[in-house]
Amino acid sequence: MTEFPGAPADQPAAVPAASASGPSSPQPPESGRPLRVLAAMSGGVDSAVAAARAAAAGHEVTGVHLALSANPQSFRTGARGCCTLEDSRDARRAADVIGIPFYVWDLAERFQQDVIEDFVAEYAAGRTPNPCLRCNEKIKFAALLDKALGLGFDAVCTGHYAKVVVTPDGRRELHRAADPAKDQSYVLGVLDAEQLAHAMFPLGDTDATKEEIRAEAERRGLAVARKPDSHDICFIADGDTQGFLARRLGPAEGDILDVDGTRLGRHNGAYGFTVGQRKGLRIGTPAPDGKPRYVLDISPVENTVTVGPAAALDVTALTAIRPRWCGEPPQGPAEYTAQLRAHGGEVPVAAELVDGELRVRLASPARGVAPGQAVVLYDGTRVVGSATIATTERVAVTA
Repeated sequence: MTEFPGAPADQPAAVPAASASGPSSPQPPESGRPLRVLAAMSGGVDSAVAAARAAAAGHEVTGVHLALSANPQSFRTGARGCCTLEDSRDARRAADVIGIPFYVWDLAERFQQDVIEDFVAEYAAGRTPNPCLRCNEKIKFAALLDKALGLGFDAVCTGHYAKVVVTPDGRRELHRAADPAKDQSYVLGVLDAEQLAHAMFPLGDTDATKEEIRAEAERRGLAVARKPDSHDICFIADGDTQGFLARRLGPAEGDILDVDGTRLGRHNGAYGFTVGQRKGLRIGTPAPDGKPRYVLDISPVENTVTVGPAAALDVTALTAIRPRWCGEPPQGPAEYTAQLRAHGGEVPVAAELVDGELRVRLASPARGVAPGQAVVLYDGTRVVGSATIATTERVAVTA
């Protein structure tokens, strides 16, 4: 893999952004000197357009593709997976069209340790992690950003749909994207103030449809304009999460239980289930009321999976650990809205930081909330911070 050959000689400048009421698209600083921007280019259309916009705004942009797999496949399978040799070549071709330098950085070992091994360990412990959050926290805005700053860059640019806004008193805030349907601020809620100071999201102000983004890519001559978006978990190219975990953790048979402790069936590994799951339970015995059962609890210690009615998934409160704040931590109890899943809606909550843990009470019950997921707090469109769900309180339901 190719390493960046050396750092720029000048000292980095502060990263600009617009006022709280204006756009957060990258603009040259008042001094007139363009920013030195490292654009993370995945090989997809969003990151290519983001890099092109940053370059068009007058910044000194260098493209970098992150090699995150020790043994990358040659090609993607449709919209599954990423980080293939095909993706690297697509990113290089896009950089050539934009007219910017391009390099490939090998972060496979760091990605394996901080994202993949963490993912496997979390499932083995009965939790449901979000690897995209972990990648943003540990790779794109830690390993990549640290290296970029060490080489004299001012900012890391990505194709995420979110906004960085500067308030009149100079504070930098993370906000939802202009288009809520494309907003990705949930997976960026792990960024702290220092990371936000060097983050650039040129697509954040875009309220255009994805087709219009693709049309922009075509106007710019980018061959990735019609490339399918990557879905699912990038390091599980076939989409078979259960098979991926089974290959790493091995078979571990255990019981599937009803809420009253009755054994309903057997499983090959509790790690293959997640709270809220309905399909693939292979119970056979119908519920007394004839309604579907859902996974309610996963116990790695007893190696059991407990299932029950949908109503038993209703969560009214939760405790979250390892909070990360996109600015100053909140002081005392306050009311916010919370997003509990990457593609979930918002729910009003009351939250308070107590002895380093975030205590959250929901105004109305929410379903499918699992330990290991992130709870991200919002004040309007502003991202307050994120924490990892450790425990939940549910409505009591009898079998």
